[in-house]
Amino acid sequence: MKFLLFLLIAFLALLAITFAWTNAQVVSIESSFEPRGSFIGPEGERTHFVDVQLEPGQEGPTVLFIHGASGNLNDQLVPFEPALRGKARMIFVDRPGHGFSDRVDAETPAQHAERYKQLLDELNVKNAVVVGHSLGAASAAAFAVLYPETTKGLVLAAPATHPWPTGVDWYYDLASTPVLGHLFTETILVPYGMQTIASGVDGVFDPQPAPEGYVEQAAIPLVFRPWVFRNNARDVAGLNAFLLEFSKRYSEIKAPTVIITGDKDDVVSPAIHSIGLEKDIEGSELIVLPGVGHKPEYAATQTLVDAIFKVAQ
Repeated sequence: MKFLLFLLIAFLALLAITFAWTNAQVVSIESSFEPRGSFIGPEGERTHFVDVQLEPGQEGPTVLFIHGASGNLNDQLVPFEPALRGKARMIFVDRPGHGFSDRVDAETPAQHAERYKQLLDELNVKNAVVVGHSLGAASAAAFAVLYPETTKGLVLAAPATHPWPTGVDWYYDLASTPVLGHLFTETILVPYGMQTIASGVDGVFDPQPAPEGYVEQAAIPLVFRPWVFRNNARDVAGLNAFLLEFSKRYSEIKAPTVIITGDKDDVVSPAIHSIGLEKDIEGSELIVLPGVGHKPEYAATQTLVDAIFKVAQ
């Protein structure tokens, strides 16, 4: 009996230590990576975005960039801002509940698309090329279905847009569970995540090497804030059920569409998602990049830039 009591006390002490350490790390993360853009919306419903506008005399399309899972707007800003500077107006957005965007009942890619439409309306943008990567491509496709008059064109990179037969990684299932998810993210997640961040990034970029300084430049540690990771986990864990029904509407998309995938993508199956999109969206173009993994926006930035201007025309 005494031994069991000792184990209980030790367990509670460990939880208290990891909880305190997690809170200290959250403060450190937020002091290292501050918001770099602007906000719209009332307190509690704010959307964080970076609007890179054209200078007087410059011309080009307006492009809305939507990042994927475990990321924030910096993930797309890093490769595209220098590549498109002076050639397009670029709007990079933190998905609801990610980066520094608030989240209120925005649990599906369709609800996320509604937030992006509100953002474009606030910025008086009548139409835009919508670029989505991975899970963000599900929101981009939903945007094109729901707001065709605002969608000038679609570029979908390594898209996650169709239901798939397997599950998701254990930590997404755990973190999306109401009670255990809070316990996990408030105590164990940060030490676990910081230990595995390098291998996780390498796995996403494989077979390409991750760019030097990527973790800091893309502000990846922001996802380890407990509430953000819970949002991230719900996005990933709930995606399959959403796509099971919503993917039936992709045939409604009439906007010019280019789908870009790597044939070495081990994160999202090109055979299910990219080829599925080509079949569903009439007139769409599929570009398969040989030897490229899940990050074509880094491995083949110019290919995506060319696709943006192609659909914009």
